[in-house]
Amino acid sequence: MVYEGVLLFGVLFAAELAFDLATQNLNPALLRNWDHLYLFVVLGLYFTYFWGHGGQTLPMKTWHIRLTSTEGARVSFKQACLRYALAWMWFLPGLVIWYAFDVQRWTGVIMLLVGLCFWALLSKLDANGQFLHDRLSGTLLIAVPKDAVVSDTE
Repeated sequence: MVYEGVLLFGVLFAAELAFDLATQNLNPALLRNWDHLYLFVVLGLYFTYFWGHGGQTLPMKTWHIRLTSTEGARVSFKQACLRYALAWMWFLPGLVIWYAFDVQRWTGVIMLLVGLCFWALLSKLDANGQFLHDRLSGTLLIAVPKDAVVSDTE
């Protein structure tokens, strides 16, 4: 996740720069929600594109992990969109606690991290060690041998 985050920093920086140039930062308070929605869509396009074309983002290639459907086929656009939306559940427990108890500053970040750990531990309850968002979207993360070449046409 850290490697993916480093790459996404560049993607989001460029997207945010484009948004600010397009809106001329006229009214930041008014545009904040639109900006967040725009960045959510940009992230969605990034992940759904790479998951649907070869099943791997650059960090997934480095880690030799590929996303497939449960049948072993290429992930459909619908599956990729569903997986992207459901993957946000990783942040849900921490955000609920953060907002429900009006937690401030670093305590909120800690609550978010605790929620992430909680969600990751839920995979231990699955017989195949799958995350809930993969099970619900009909996708599966598989290990790719280091010498295997993954093409876009699979």
